[in-house]
Amino acid sequence: MNKIWTVLELINETTGYFKKKSIESARLDAELLLAHCLNTERIQLYIAFERAVTEAELSLFRDMVRRRAASEPVAYLTGYREFWSLKIKVQKGVLIPRPETELLVEEAIKLLKPWDREAAILDLGTGSGAIAIALAGEIKNSVIYAADISLTALEVARRNIEAQGLKGRIRLVCGNGLAPVKQSELFDLIISNPPYICSRDMETLAPEIKNHEPREALDGGADGLGLYQQWIPQMPALLRREGRAVLEIGAEQSEAVSQLFRDAGFSDVTTVKDYAGHNRAVIARRI
Repeated sequence: MNKIWTVLELINETTGYFKKKSIESARLDAELLLAHCLNTERIQLYIAFERAVTEAELSLFRDMVRRRAASEPVAYLTGYREFWSLKIKVQKGVLIPRPETELLVEEAIKLLKPWDREAAILDLGTGSGAIAIALAGEIKNSVIYAADISLTALEVARRNIEAQGLKGRIRLVCGNGLAPVKQSELFDLIISNPPYICSRDMETLAPEIKNHEPREALDGGADGLGLYQQWIPQMPALLRREGRAVLEIGAEQSEAVSQLFRDAGFSDVTTVKDYAGHNRAVIARRI
């Protein structure tokens, strides 16, 4: 006779198994996967510890545990990642939004929320659309262009935009960098989380990142600065006077990116640290 597993037993058993597989967030991952298989919220597991798991639920859960142990990211298994308290759909081929990228949203809100006029925003390399969607929800008087070269990413972004009821507020643009929006719009804010990992460091990344997430969304070239060097000189032509650029950076890239902004004629170039104390974003003003 097959064993009847309870929610708590499965969490504890899977947590131990994930730890043996050197998965750092072992219990969190176990809970997220089980909540998904039970079609409930993770918090609900805590009031259902003694609930028996059905054979169908157990079969689905075991398959996800196997795939997670083989380094597949939880977000790809469940089909979403939480960002800015929103459920953002993701899939293989689209970068998984990171909590630290929420800092870009916070800084953009500080810049634009006091405005009494419509703000035009460009989200470069939008991926899943997480940044654009978060800003559309917070900055009501805004029109947002979300650009990406990946058709897969744009399709996922479209689904996210529709799921959040933001169709018409965010305009998707397909193309390479700033080229698709040149001469069509002037912006008050350009915001982006470009790929900034040095090519030589790609193989040192955790398996769930290097083996599963899109390399083109991570690899910033030989020095990690490839797209900064390409994009920043073009930005003044796309920004209104006093317009701002907010770019995520790697922890060691503050000086190099700041100098690119200064060379392009920007002023008030500042670096913002994340909550872990690492340099995370550079903000600059077009004069």
